[in-house]
This record gives sequence, structure tokens and C-alpha cells, in this order.
Amino acid sequence: MLRRVRTTKKLAKRIDLQYFTQPHPFRSWRLWLSVSVPLVAVAWFAAVRASGQKVYSAGPLSASHAVLGKRCEVCHVTTLGVFRAKVSGNACLKCHGAPAHHVDKVTFTPTCGSCHVEHKGSLRMASTTDSSCIQCHAELRTGTGTTQYVQVVKGFDKQHPEFAALRPGARDPGQVKLNHYAHLRPNLAGPDGPVQMDCQDCHRPTGMEGTWPYAMSQPKTITAGMSMDIRPSRASDYMSPILYANQCSGCHGKDLQFDKRFDQAAPHDKPEVVQAFLLQKYSDYFATHRGAMSEPVPPERILPGKMRLPLPVPHTRQEWIDLQVMLADRLLFDKGCRLCHLMIEGNTPLPAVAKSSIPARWLLHADFSHNSHRLLTCVACHNRIPDSRDTADILLPGIASCRSCHQQQGAKHDAASGNCSECHSYHDWRREAPTKGKYLIPQLRAEK
Repeated sequence: MLRRVRTTKKLAKRIDLQYFTQPHPFRSWRLWLSVSVPLVAVAWFAAVRASGQKVYSAGPLSASHAVLGKRCEVCHVTTLGVFRAKVSGNACLKCHGAPAHHVDKVTFTPTCGSCHVEHKGSLRMASTTDSSCIQCHAELRTGTGTTQYVQVVKGFDKQHPEFAALRPGARDPGQVKLNHYAHLRPNLAGPDGPVQMDCQDCHRPTGMEGTWPYAMSQPKTITAGMSMDIRPSRASDYMSPILYANQCSGCHGKDLQFDKRFDQAAPHDKPEVVQAFLLQKYSDYFATHRGAMSEPVPPERILPGKMRLPLPVPHTRQEWIDLQVMLADRLLFDKGCRLCHLMIEGNTPLPAVAKSSIPARWLLHADFSHNSHRLLTCVACHNRIPDSRDTADILLPGIASCRSCHQQQGAKHDAASGNCSECHSYHDWRREAPTKGKYLIPQLRAEK
């Protein structure tokens, strides 16, 4: 039997060329969906827009700005009724009077948004990425062509200089003589017998309450405002200033004893104040003791090599007072005060005492929190203190000690963060410009 031959033309005639005009369930659904979906989307957009502006949000706001979630126009300036996607620096400066970063030296100033990226969730806005800093500090250039800072910094792990206070040639600016080794020895003579001193006996954060174990009966109160180097908001991160009344007087009060006839020691003050105190003491003593001029001078009040011998014999009240004050001066200024202080001799009757100049804060271009490191012992970082005998020793931990725990992208390495923003601030907030608010709470919260 012969096979029927079908050409392409004959086969094509079997197809209904008007098939698309005939009704079909799928075609009906497609039509309705193509019309209804856009209508529903427009209706949803209009409804959401009427109730707020979150429809424009690119993501959740940071914790600091979360209260502005319903008021996009606070940051996103509206132009002709249209929101701008990018936030200008001027919008940030309305609330944050952030001072510019070395405005007289840098070659360019980045915008706020280039470092502080919003709509990334509850992040700390100040924790910027290292790239924001390295874009300048990897090859630091200034408008004048010279800089006092290290010119190449590429990250805490990669290329970061040693801390300035520990670089060659740096010395402790303090003028108080202190031997840490001697103070940490066992059986040290204390106010009530032998003691074993600990770091916390003299060093503790400013915000920590409690009595000082080696203070006099009425220790001085320390407030954050006592040092301009310490920001009040972070005062608890730094150590309290060293004061004689709080850390020294309990043990060293005996070094200011000048005469066994008096229970009271000389005040720890300027030489002029000490001199006035002595004059008053001996004037009062002479007035109440008729035989004062005949009393012999005890040997312990005479310093060999510091005064002419034999001592002059006083014949009047004033001569006696002058002699007693001279003996007390030599015991205090040539022995007691010199134990800790640098005494400056001059052409004046009284010596001058060099300023203590004990730094309240060593790392002036970085922030540090002792409170965040309270899990560690003091010597874990300050490991040279137990053997330090020289006052000029700078006992700060070096960068190698910090790198033991801090690494860039620390969370990925089971380590603490080593990002630039962990220690450094771009803005000098002490120079923050004041801002004036313009919203009421209902306006800020978009409440009706």
C-alpha cells in the first residue's frame, strides 16, 4: 500500500490561523492578571505611602537613627516633591555639628555618607570601615606638603607604627620620682604595719567609687572635669589622676613631719603655703611656751652639710622663730620634699617645686577604655611594671601587646576588632558646633 504524501503546505492548512481570537481559560487568566497585578501594586504603594514613607527605605536604620524611621525627609531632602536617594552632608550637619578633620591640612574632605553608611541595620555608625581611613592615610598628603604624622598607615595588622609615646627618644614627662619596683615589694612599711601593695591601690578608673587604702582621713574627690584631656562622657575609661591626698598621704605623711613638738605634718602644698604654715605654728608655740628659747635643738632636726654649725643662739622672739623655721625648711625642702619632687633652686629665699606633669592620658590621638579590658590583670599588658626602677620608664604596653588580641576583621579570626574606628575618632568632638532642634516629639514620630 502506497504511503500518503503530505507536504508542509497541506499540513499548515490544518492549523487555524485565528486561534488567538478564540476564547480560552488560560488567555482569560493572563489578561486579568496582567491588569490586576499592576493595579494591586499601585494601590498597595498608595496605601503604604499614605501611612508613611517606609516604602522608600533601602533597609532598617541604625539604632541611633531608628526614631526617624517614619520621617525620611529629615535626612533625605525633598526636591519638587521627590526624595533624593543620597543624603547630603548638610542634612547631617543639621543635627551633628561635627568639626572637620584637620580642615587646614587635608587635601580633600569626604562626605558624611561615604564613611557612615545607613540602612544597614542596628550597627554603630561610628564604626566605619578601614577603607574610609586608608584612602588618605595609606599615603598621607597635606595641603602644605609636610605633616607631623606618620605618612603610611595601611591597617592595624599590615602597617601601623608603634605608639608615639614608645618610639625612640620619648620620655616620661612626669617630674615625680617613683620606683614601681620598690612599691610592689612585700612587707613594705605602711601606715599601720607591713603591707603588700597592688596596682589598684593607686590606679583605678575615675568613675569607680570606694575609699583609697593609703589616703589621709579626708581624701579629695576626683571629678571628670579635673583634666581637660578626658572627655566627661568617657571619663570612666581613664585612670584617676594621682593625688598626694588619695594615693600617698597614708604612708608618706611622716616625710612631712618637721618637729616632734607638733603632731600635725606640714601641708603638701606650694613652698609659700608651707612657709606661712611654719611661721604660724612657731608663733603660736612661742606664745604658749615661756621657756621656748631655752629648749635645745634635737639632733634629728639638724641636717649635716645643709646648715652652718654651730647654730646661732637666738636672743629675741623673732630670732627664735627664724631659727625654727630655717631648721624646718631644711628638713622639708632638702629631705622630705626631695624624696619625690624635683626642687628648683633660684635667687629666691624659697625653692620652687617642678610641676608633677603626670599625664592623665598618654594616647592623645586614640581612645582607650580600661573598663573594656577589666577581664585582664594589670601586668598582662603593663608587664614591665614589677621590675621598673627608673621614673623615666614609660610603662605603656606596646602595639605588639595589643595585636595579641586585636586583629582586623576580628570576628572572623575569633579576636577583638582591630579596625581603625576601634581606637581612633575622625572628628574632634571637643570642637563640636552647637545645634538647635526644630522638631516636637509628635512631629518627629509622625504622629497625628
